[in-house]
Amino acid sequence: MDMERINENTLKLFISYLDIEERGFTKDEIWYNRDKGEELFWVMMEEITDDIDFEMDGPLWIQVVAKENGLELTVTSAKFTSDGFLDLPSSLEEKRKFFENAFNGDIKSHEFDEIFVDSEENYDGYTFVLKEFDDIIDIAYRMPEEANFENSLYEMNGKYYLHVEFDEELSMEELENYLSVISEGAEEADTTVHLLEEYGKTIMADHCFETVRKYF
Repeated sequence: MDMERINENTLKLFISYLDIEERGFTKDEIWYNRDKGEELFWVMMEEITDDIDFEMDGPLWIQVVAKENGLELTVTSAKFTSDGFLDLPSSLEEKRKFFENAFNGDIKSHEFDEIFVDSEENYDGYTFVLKEFDDIIDIAYRMPEEANFENSLYEMNGKYYLHVEFDEELSMEELENYLSVISEGAEEADTTVHLLEEYGKTIMADHCFETVRKYF
């Protein structure tokens, strides 16, 4: 495992899939099992914190980039400003997760927010699991027709998954409205879109809501 110190609050780690196996984990466990992913993360942090001074007394944002031969993690420890507010990361996904936790009073020490991305510039959006197929029909008709963002439907292991990706220029109010509609019929899933594309079945590759309204 390699480590690079970016600044006082940020570390960049790289761990190969071989290193992951040597620590008692498998590649599938890391992708499928959130608990195993968190366990691996803390194993990695324990290995390096004995040698470096890195504060972890507040929320942590962990960006995970899947490489061909391993995982690259960027770990940022949030800091409070002089006004008592957290100095937030700028990406849309991280902002949404922080505000959701803040309003629910759920901010905890060592909070683990796992963010899977295709590259350092793009995030993977949101994945939701439906209780049953008919829930997508209800969501599609509740969603404003002017809503313009990527939305796909997958099936894996007998469950249906909705994946959405929003434009980063979307306002927080629009984002919250769209997520509110989706949350009425689905729950946010730990499963990543990578797993759905590789191991699941694509039901509707894009324009899922439009297609559902057309045929149901």
